[in-house]
Amino acid sequence: MKLETRTTVFPLAEVFSISRGSRSEAVVVEVEVQSEDGHRGRGECVPYARYNETVDSVLAQIESLRDGLDDLNTDNLQQRMAPGAARNAVDCALWDLQAKRSGQRVWQLLGQHAPSTLTSAYTLSLEDPAIMQQKAAREAHRPLLKIKLGGEEDMARLEAVRRGAPKSRLIVDANEGWDLALYQSLAPHLIQLGVDLVEQPLPAGDDEALRGAERPVPICADESCHDRASLPDMLGKYDLINIKLDKTGGLTEAIALRAAAQSAGLGIMVGCMVSSSLAMAPAMLVAEGASFVDLDGPLLLAEDRPEGLQFTGSAIAPAAPTLWG
Repeated sequence: MKLETRTTVFPLAEVFSISRGSRSEAVVVEVEVQSEDGHRGRGECVPYARYNETVDSVLAQIESLRDGLDDLNTDNLQQRMAPGAARNAVDCALWDLQAKRSGQRVWQLLGQHAPSTLTSAYTLSLEDPAIMQQKAAREAHRPLLKIKLGGEEDMARLEAVRRGAPKSRLIVDANEGWDLALYQSLAPHLIQLGVDLVEQPLPAGDDEALRGAERPVPICADESCHDRASLPDMLGKYDLINIKLDKTGGLTEAIALRAAAQSAGLGIMVGCMVSSSLAMAPAMLVAEGASFVDLDGPLLLAEDRPEGLQFTGSAIAPAAPTLWG
C-alpha cells in the first residue's frame, strides 16, 4: 500500500473569530492511501493549536505509519496512533479505500441506513454586536444559527443576533470563555432569547463546577470530550457532547463514541473544524439522528473542493462517492 500526504490552504470567505483568536484561512492535511490494485482512498484533517497540533506534528505522526503500512487497517490503526487530527485523516482514508475496493458505500460497511439530507447550523463568528446583527440578518433564512461568544459584550451580541434573525433557532458557543456564575446569570436571558444550547462555557479541565449544577439551558461538551476515554467524566456535567472527527481520531472512534454516549443518556451534537467537504462527508454518517448538526465548514470557505458536498441553504445532501465513501 502507498501513502501520500499533502497540505492545502483554503482561504475563508470572511475572517473567522472565536474567543481564542482569528483566522483568514483553513490549513488542512490530506491523506491518500492506494492499494496494490490501484484503488485510492482519501481523508482530511485540521491540525489544531488548541490541542497542541501543528501541520508538521500531524505530518510526522502520519509518516510514522510507513513501517508496517501493508498491514494497516481501521482496526489496528486505533492502537498504532493516538486520537487526534492525524489519525482522523488516515482512518477516513482507509474507510474510503475499503469502500472503493468493495464496491459498497461506507454506510453499508457500517451497517447503517442510507444517509439522508441533514440541516446544519451556520456559524457567526465573534465580532462587534452591530456587525453580528448585520450578518445575522443576512443569514436569517437559515433555521439554525450558531453564535460564537466569549467576550465582555456577549449579551449585547446575542440580542443583536436575535434582532437580525428573529425566527432562527440559536446555539451559543462560548469556547471556554465563561465561568459557572456567568452561565447561571445569563441563563434566564438565554431562555428569553430562545437559545437551545450552550456549547463549552467553562474551560476544559476546569469544568468540575458543572457537576450537579442546575443547567436551565442544556450544555454541550466540546473541548472537554474527545473520545470514549473522556466520556465517563462528562456524566453529571453535560447534557450533550459534540463529536468531531478531528478529536476522536476518525470515523471508527466517532461511531463508537456516539453509541457509548447515547447509552449513557447523553445527547449528540456533531461538529467540525473549518475545513472542506472531504472532512464533512464522513462526519455526516455520525450526524444521522443527532440532536444538533454543525457541519458548515465548507460554507465558511471562499471556495470548496470542486467535487464538494451540495448545500441548499443549510441543507446538506449525502456525499457522492466521487468525494468520499
